[in-house]
Amino acid sequence: MFRAVVFAYSEVGFRCLQTLLDAGVEVPLVFTHQDSPGERPWFRSVAHLAAERGIEAVTPADPAASDWIARVAALAPEYLLSFYYRLMLERRLLACARWAALNLHGSLLPKYRGRAPVNWAILNGETETGVTLHYMVAKPDAGPIVAQERVPIGRDDTALTVSLAVADAAARLLERALPMLAAGPPTGRVMDLSQGSYYGGRRPEDGRINWGEPAARVHNLIRAVAPPFPGAFTELGGRRVVFEGSRWVGEPARHPELAPCLYAEGDALYLDCADRVRLALKGVELDGGPAGAETVRRVLGPGPIRLAS
Repeated sequence: MFRAVVFAYSEVGFRCLQTLLDAGVEVPLVFTHQDSPGERPWFRSVAHLAAERGIEAVTPADPAASDWIARVAALAPEYLLSFYYRLMLERRLLACARWAALNLHGSLLPKYRGRAPVNWAILNGETETGVTLHYMVAKPDAGPIVAQERVPIGRDDTALTVSLAVADAAARLLERALPMLAAGPPTGRVMDLSQGSYYGGRRPEDGRINWGEPAARVHNLIRAVAPPFPGAFTELGGRRVVFEGSRWVGEPARHPELAPCLYAEGDALYLDCADRVRLALKGVELDGGPAGAETVRRVLGPGPIRLAS
């Protein structure tokens, strides 16, 4: 097949490394990351997979340090392959690949270049995203495109749902591309950056809900950052309320005179938004723990509870 040094993290990294190894690709070294203490790990561990397969996995803060570049160069890999690795690989490192340095990105490039592409796509109300295998160059997510696969986004899908679908698509795309990669540097088509935009990373504070926005925008934010991501949130009576997910019901508000507001009906929770459209909630977290309709009534009041930014 061929030899590749792999840079990988998250579920896409796990699935793609697994695909390479199952196909007989020689992987002498894997670069990955240590999990962040404040993160909820929803994905499988690249480091654990490498250990199970007898491959050395390293987590340097700077993979472009001279000693790491020398080591990668000495391995003489045909490819450097990056799958959701969180650091940019600099030119000297990319030059260690005898054939090509390729990255697999979680969007249909050139759309959603940069960080958190799945989260941004959902936040912007997209109905599809995808994965792109492309050449790595000095600019992030800007090199020629080798292959792509589309992934639909449902009206109520969360970032977790879509991220898992993207990981499935990444593994399928890579498996299809392996014969082409084995034949030598693949053909790529130049990326037209004018047809897409670059997006930066997101912070937990970016999940604060602006209650002046319409239901569609609130719904998209809740889905885009729903747990295990940091979550869309608001504060009520000094307590933090995190929304676990929402469902588009296409119904008018039950309490338009009080909108935006949160309320319970039986065992279900709802939001009436500023544009007098209501959303059904999949659940909330209150002070860090799950809370159903009865808990919301007991702790926050019988409702409807007025909401303000």
